[in-house]
Amino acid sequence: MKHSIKARFAVIFVCLMAFVLISTWCINTWFLESFYTRDKVKIMGKAYASIDRLVEEANDSGENIISYYMDSYDPDMKNEGAPQKMFRALGEKYNLMMVLIDSTTDEVLFPSNGDRQFLKNRVEAYIFGRNMPDASILKRYDNYIVQKTYDRRSDSYYLESWGYFSDNKTIFLLSIPLASIRDSVSLSNRFLAYVGVAALVVGSFFIYLVTRRITSPILQLANLSEKMSSLDFDAKYTGQEEDEIGVLGNGMNKLSDTLKETIGQLKRDIEEKNKIDEMRRDFIANVSHELKTPIALIQGYAEGLTEGMAEDPESRDYYCEVIMDEAGKMNQMVRQLLNLTALEFGNDTLQAEAFDLTELIQGVVNSAKILIQQSEAEVVFVNNGPIAVYADEFKIEEVVTNYLNNALNHLDGERKIVITAEENGEEALVTVFNTGQNIPEEDLPKLWSKFFKVDKAHTREYGGSGIGLSIVKAIMDSHRKGCGVRNVQGGVEFWFTLDCYKESL
Repeated sequence: MKHSIKARFAVIFVCLMAFVLISTWCINTWFLESFYTRDKVKIMGKAYASIDRLVEEANDSGENIISYYMDSYDPDMKNEGAPQKMFRALGEKYNLMMVLIDSTTDEVLFPSNGDRQFLKNRVEAYIFGRNMPDASILKRYDNYIVQKTYDRRSDSYYLESWGYFSDNKTIFLLSIPLASIRDSVSLSNRFLAYVGVAALVVGSFFIYLVTRRITSPILQLANLSEKMSSLDFDAKYTGQEEDEIGVLGNGMNKLSDTLKETIGQLKRDIEEKNKIDEMRRDFIANVSHELKTPIALIQGYAEGLTEGMAEDPESRDYYCEVIMDEAGKMNQMVRQLLNLTALEFGNDTLQAEAFDLTELIQGVVNSAKILIQQSEAEVVFVNNGPIAVYADEFKIEEVVTNYLNNALNHLDGERKIVITAEENGEEALVTVFNTGQNIPEEDLPKLWSKFFKVDKAHTREYGGSGIGLSIVKAIMDSHRKGCGVRNVQGGVEFWFTLDCYKESL
């Protein structure tokens, strides 16, 4: 890619390597010779100071430096003295050639290996001023000078220091051969070029591998971000790095999970809102539909009374009964809706207490004897003895009443209702069976919805509003217990469960 990090790393590395190589070449060309020369001048200064201290020691002992050196001289170098050790160290370490002359005795000392004839000729040239070599003075001190000398005979350069020590009677010459620094610089630059090109090639290959390893997880993160922007939150960063990239990858994984959960919750909220809006529209439509018929009947019969259509007492009584009956249905439906709304929104607090479920069911059956007789129904309650439960007695009574009324309204065939209550482990199970036609299987889950009616014409006959079973479901949900319906042979069976109360009532 045109702006890839991998390409940038490669270009930066090549440029950096080229800059280092060119800088090194320039430094070698322009500064290495002078640095080399200054370093040798410092060596000359150190050598002069070391020998001058030795000269002072010799003078303090009453000898000249030559006698002092010879007294400690050991050809086998097994028991060599301090002067011999020092001169040998200077010669071996710095390739320093030396000659010392006592001006009072003309004694000559060559304490280091070297070309003695060369040193002798050079000292004579300086002392007598004959055959002086080409020299350029680098440092000038009170007792000696340091100079760079060219020797025509050997076509070589030397760094020389000559003059007197601090005793002003010992003449010296210190000489260090200087390699051709220019040739050395040229050779060093050629070698640097060869090594630099090889290093540049090998380094470029390794920087490619390194940048590939670095950019690979970055590309994976870029791919992950693209998938996240497309709402694909199942893709995850799988790298095992523990550096900043690994921290970023783990952070993106957490962000992906959070976005997935948040967007999922948002979708669920939107679906719930749409569902609530649809339920609201259905509720308004159902309430309007349920109220439309009784309002029309009330309005019609009221207009009949107003216009004198019911002149005899019997007709007036009939008109009034219809008006009162329809108003009662409307009143009952409104009360049921208010009750259901309170249950669904948790505004109706449970008053849980222990009571006898068998006694409650028997009381409901006894209270409904008139309705049972009017429906020409046979109601059988299978009494299995007292069953202690813990629940809201008033609301459970409403559940049983709604189940019984629903069974009475849908009786057919033998017109028989069987109510049972029995303990089933930790729970009590209540069933209400009525003979009649089975409910279509696809309609069974819908029975608990508000205003749902399997047979609307039949429901209208007995004035049902389709709210009773919704109230049952809301009451059982508030108790966190189950309820349901199933088709059985010969009819339909509704059921619900309650928690048993183990202590005696």
